[in-house]
Amino acid sequence: MQALILAGGEGTRLRPLTSTVPKPVLPLVDRPFITFMLEWLRGHGVDDIVMSCGFMASGVRNVLGDGSQFGVRLRYVEEPRPLGTGGAIKFAEPLLDERFLALNGDVLTDLDLSAQIAQHERTGARGTLALMGVEDPLAYGLVNLHEDDSIAEFLEKPSSDQLGQIDTNLISAGAYVLERDVLDLMEPEVNTSIEREVFPALVGEGLYGFAGQGYWLDIGTPERYLQGTFDILERTVETPVGERIGETYLHVGERVEKAGRILPPAWVESGCRIDEGARIGSRAVLGHGVKVGRDTVVEHAVIHPGTEVGDACTIRDCVIGAGVRIGQGTHVEGGAVLGEGVTIGADNVITAGARIFPGVSIPDGGILF
Repeated sequence: MQALILAGGEGTRLRPLTSTVPKPVLPLVDRPFITFMLEWLRGHGVDDIVMSCGFMASGVRNVLGDGSQFGVRLRYVEEPRPLGTGGAIKFAEPLLDERFLALNGDVLTDLDLSAQIAQHERTGARGTLALMGVEDPLAYGLVNLHEDDSIAEFLEKPSSDQLGQIDTNLISAGAYVLERDVLDLMEPEVNTSIEREVFPALVGEGLYGFAGQGYWLDIGTPERYLQGTFDILERTVETPVGERIGETYLHVGERVEKAGRILPPAWVESGCRIDEGARIGSRAVLGHGVKVGRDTVVEHAVIHPGTEVGDACTIRDCVIGAGVRIGQGTHVEGGAVLGEGVTIGADNVITAGARIFPGVSIPDGGILF
């Protein structure tokens, strides 16, 4: 089975993390994010994968290579300009088989793709959309099904006064099984949305929905990136990382100098140093070579490789990019995100969702939210 992963976006909602790192290869726990999707696909028999790239495409290729390290064949197409989801699929047409999967590249999931493909074959569908039930249907566009699982209609995101009229909580999960003839509905090199323009035209013409079970999360914002990290650590979603940490919910790599404490769930990569009185966790990830000073607390947070945090700091509910320097007594909290190579002096308070872009330097006491 073949899959096309749509990974051409700039990841603007994840900036400043994606200002220097393409979103598909942004670190998530111990590996580039997109490798979770590659491993998930391989587990369902997909061995031929095409990556549709755009922004910083060479950075994606340089990290992932030909896919052999993941047990798959990996090829790339690069959009000349943003073409939308439908346009990107059409642009990849020369590489696509008679039947293929098309997937949004910013989703973490353990959906049963094999069951979706089996339903697609059983119904003789032209397209089968993976659907997931959500607790808050007001936040999404919704999908209604007939009893035979064919799609009846797509509903725009409802308003709160329409809540009593809603009889479905199913949303598109961004995973589609498609027959090649669906590509005939799209013009080449034209910006097209497959969700808004192509799928509505297929209602009543062989379009089905697969109501899946399991975990599904779009990790396209810092808040969801953190949530996905914690769900991996807590084994809420099935991943190879969860298999490695097992029932201890804890991983400590080689050559870690640990004078402080590490509380699960937590992931500490090799070469880290945790000084006396420091506490890591719960819900914390330290990348390779991170140094944490005396009496510093890191919880509900992700720190990317090579960062150094001074003494008596608080790092909570935030994401810290690679190679950052944080001075003593500084607090980074409340959804803040620091980009790669940022320098924060002593006694600063960075909070309230502040985003500090790569290379910025803030002097001692320069920001006190």
